[in-house]
Amino acid sequence: MKKIVAFITLIILTTSCVSTKSTIQNIDDNAPIPQISQHNTFVITEFSKEAKYGYNKDYPINVFYRNTLNESINQERFLNALSGPKGEKITFKKLESCCPFPTKRSEMGAGFLDVYEVTWQGQKKPVVLYLNIYEKGVLMVPVGLALKKF
Repeated sequence: MKKIVAFITLIILTTSCVSTKSTIQNIDDNAPIPQISQHNTFVITEFSKEAKYGYNKDYPINVFYRNTLNESINQERFLNALSGPKGEKITFKKLESCCPFPTKRSEMGAGFLDVYEVTWQGQKKPVVLYLNIYEKGVLMVPVGLALKKF
């Protein structure tokens, strides 16, 4: 019974907090599905010139997971393809889910962004990236980061 009450409360809170219009600016339903490398990372060939890409909730990294059974696999495939600006090995951890938005790709009609902290040795301040598993977009390396060399 407690689970049912909690679920109903969650739905009420989620739907009452979600705007009817998404503020996400970089959704691209025509973006190609990224290739996966032999290291189980995404093959990323583009570097973002937009300083907000990934760093701002309105310009998240859209890693779309609906073609997999695992919600976090595409986030890991993306993050594991990156390195620090000078090729440093990065570590990352999920901080929270935030920023509800409307989407047709969720049974609830709403999605959340996942917020990740990215760190590497010698870094002064951790980087915070916003990732979106519900929508598609062209995957690029965010400004200030680099591609991992295998």
